[in-house]
Amino acid sequence: MSISELDRIPDFASERNGNGSAGQGSGQTMDALRERRDRLRARILRGRPEAAERQHKLGKRTARERLELLLDEGTFVEVDMYRRHRAHGLGMEAERPYTDGVVTGSGTIHGRRVFVYAQDFTVFGGSLGEAHALKIHKVMDLALATGSPFIGLNDSGGARIQEGVMSLNGYGEIFRRNVQASGVIPQISVVLGPCAGGAAYSTALADFTFMVRDTAQLYLTGPDVVEAVTGQRVSHAALGGADVHGGLSGVATFVHDDEETCLEEVRYLVSMLAGNNMELPPRLPSRGAAGDTRPRLAEIVPVDPGKPYDMRLVVAELVDDGDFLEVHELWAPNVICALARIDGEVVGIVGNQPMVLAGVLDVPASQKAARFVRFCDAFSIPLVTLVDVPGFLPGTDQEHSGIIRHGAKLLYAYCDATVPRVQVILRKAYGGAYIVMDSRSIGADLSLAWPTNEIAVMGAHGAVNVIHRRELAAAEDAAALRAELVRAYTEQLVHPQYAAERGLVDDVIDPADTRAAVARGLAMLRDKRKPQPHRKHGNVPL
Repeated sequence: MSISELDRIPDFASERNGNGSAGQGSGQTMDALRERRDRLRARILRGRPEAAERQHKLGKRTARERLELLLDEGTFVEVDMYRRHRAHGLGMEAERPYTDGVVTGSGTIHGRRVFVYAQDFTVFGGSLGEAHALKIHKVMDLALATGSPFIGLNDSGGARIQEGVMSLNGYGEIFRRNVQASGVIPQISVVLGPCAGGAAYSTALADFTFMVRDTAQLYLTGPDVVEAVTGQRVSHAALGGADVHGGLSGVATFVHDDEETCLEEVRYLVSMLAGNNMELPPRLPSRGAAGDTRPRLAEIVPVDPGKPYDMRLVVAELVDDGDFLEVHELWAPNVICALARIDGEVVGIVGNQPMVLAGVLDVPASQKAARFVRFCDAFSIPLVTLVDVPGFLPGTDQEHSGIIRHGAKLLYAYCDATVPRVQVILRKAYGGAYIVMDSRSIGADLSLAWPTNEIAVMGAHGAVNVIHRRELAAAEDAAALRAELVRAYTEQLVHPQYAAERGLVDDVIDPADTRAAVARGLAMLRDKRKPQPHRKHGNVPL
């Protein structure tokens, strides 16, 4: 059938006879009706070639092309293909395209069920009106009812102005469902084009947000509004591009250069997540990690606590095949959060990064780690915390920005977590930052430490300067006295076995045995159950 023939297919409504009935009254056969349905379906699936070409010129794929990349081949089941808007006025009656600018349905990723919507920028610019929103509401409800992950592919001009308050109501219903599903099913938002105004909130409510460089734009108020209100001229990319949200605001969890890589990474993420909070993450066969030694770990981490190293290299030695998915790689890089597998079991890893700000905790790092810990706990992902932290970042900027409140978020997240929790102290663990990084005192199930561990209120030099400031001020050779006092302080309070002697560390292990010790610990804790006191919910220091 030619394209021109497809375009001439009338709508079903035009086939109704004077009595308002379709089919039977016109004398058509069932075969004729099937053929008409199939031709209309082909027209909808084909879309508008010229609009698709415009998408391609912008470096973007169409909604259906994206779904083909995201889902297992041949598994997509579309719902509400024939839905159209019913708005009146402002010229809306002249064009009532099927799908109403969003493709919705279900499919599988690596054989596991997900529900999805993909906004279609070729239809009304992907703008959200009443029918558009109702389609999204339906698949969100189905995802929650079946306990399946929910994925939204966003490419929209925002609220459909012609439909007024019904557009705003549609967004509100989406946000309410986002909150209802939070902690029950994984929610993933993928921004592949513009996502402006109210739509931006759905991405913030999702568990993970992906963005593509050059094409994705995410903001509440666009450049024109910013200029009108503030006089400031700013580009779409500088206001709400992928790198802005990946590195500055922390809204974007993952940033990719192209749609193919982005959607493949979404598939990888889904492969490590449980379908819902009543299931465990998919487990792979054991890799024999309980007997796996990694002598390179002692080479990666310098004994000198003042020398930096890349914590990613440590993570790569601990996890299966050195493969891990880092969360918020570009934002708050002084702490690492990653999903990986250890001996086939999915784990969440939180670790200080000595390569950035010496691995201190600050406001962004506390927020990043707290949200990650909360997600892992909600979906039964055990936590492994790698500690090498000199403390919280000092300074008026941090204090005035609320480091106490934001640090308390991470403290709250760990204290509230009921999943298996293993702490590994590599070197420094000073002050309140030691407590916050999943110490035994806030509920870690197993605490391991390397022989290089230093657990104290502060480093030996700082402690000596505080405790012995008068003696040092009066000493003829202050440097020699300080060195002696530091040595004595270290021998008495910061030696490797000090915390272990008091039961705050369960074992002092050889660095080479870390992967094996963590794997054994996770196996020991696999059946952990920790009932919580009955309450409506806690009051997180938001």
